[in-house]
Amino acid sequence: MALKCGIVGLPNVGKSTLFNALSNNKAEAANFPFCTIEPNVGIVTVPDERLEILKRLVNPKQVLPTTIEFVDIAGLVKGASKGEGLGNKFLANIREVDAIIHVVRCFDDENVVHVAGTIDPVFDKEVIDNELQLRDIESVEGKINKLTKIAKTGDIEAKLFVKTLEQVLSSLQDGVNVRALDHSSDQKKAYAELFLLTAKPVIYVANVGEEEIHEGNSYVDALADFIKTESSKLVVVSASIEAEIAELEDNEERTMFLDEYGLKESGLSKLIKASYELLDLVTYFTAGEQEVRAWTITRGWKAPKAAGVIHGDFEKGFIKAEVIKISDYERYKTESGCRDAGKLAIEGKEYVVQDGDVMHFRFNV
Repeated sequence: MALKCGIVGLPNVGKSTLFNALSNNKAEAANFPFCTIEPNVGIVTVPDERLEILKRLVNPKQVLPTTIEFVDIAGLVKGASKGEGLGNKFLANIREVDAIIHVVRCFDDENVVHVAGTIDPVFDKEVIDNELQLRDIESVEGKINKLTKIAKTGDIEAKLFVKTLEQVLSSLQDGVNVRALDHSSDQKKAYAELFLLTAKPVIYVANVGEEEIHEGNSYVDALADFIKTESSKLVVVSASIEAEIAELEDNEERTMFLDEYGLKESGLSKLIKASYELLDLVTYFTAGEQEVRAWTITRGWKAPKAAGVIHGDFEKGFIKAEVIKISDYERYKTESGCRDAGKLAIEGKEYVVQDGDVMHFRFNV
């Protein structure tokens, strides 16, 4: 399951600079494959040191990391919910992503004019929120009208859905995003098929100046305080630093550059980690002579469903899974060594796959 994140933000907040840096990151591309499939879409491989461990131990013909697709969603202006600018295309693109990366300007630069005339990250957030909320209101109102007719026939589920949707509508009209609502899984069924824009998880990227990358500033503090009631992530990044990293040719240069700034990792790495945490994702591996490969799944998936991301037949005809913890693989060096040490477990359909499992599936279709 490839992760897809949409990058949004008002003009002159650093959104395009950040996207261009991420999608042209030569340091990441030096080790793993990278491609741009459209002018505004970049596929970036997920760096994972565990792949290097397995590569060293297994010596496969190829190593295939998992990927994240970043989409630079353009066209947002005030009135996008009514089709202003590229509003309709913008909103349609957001519906397709798993998570939203909202770039917010948190730097001063008199040479870069802000659309509102002043730097105010809370205002920036609210402008985009408002456009998404207005579109969600239209979607919810339409669903309520449709279900109300069904509810009049005595349909119990329709009545319950209408009640939940009316709560959602009231919250949206009050400026509350759907992701902030404390709804049960049953309540969420009422609007699941609407793919509401404000229900999507969000990572706020506070774009700061190079000198503020460590401590942040008052703009970052204001944004952090404003979003604390949301189930979201905040990542502090300097798009200008990321642009410089993107120009470097190899990992050694990249590491030296990060050291100069006193950074342990790039903004790309921070964004990837935040995305996985926000969406509660984990990675398992398959390892053999032909290839070592990483697979992304949702935390809590059982073995058959996890096998299904490789191929539907793996899930349909699942028999068992052979599982080795990567720490044991590293210690005992080979699959046979793990087996001899009693570190290869045979798991059935109820096994919950753990982050870092090295797995081999047995199936019959």
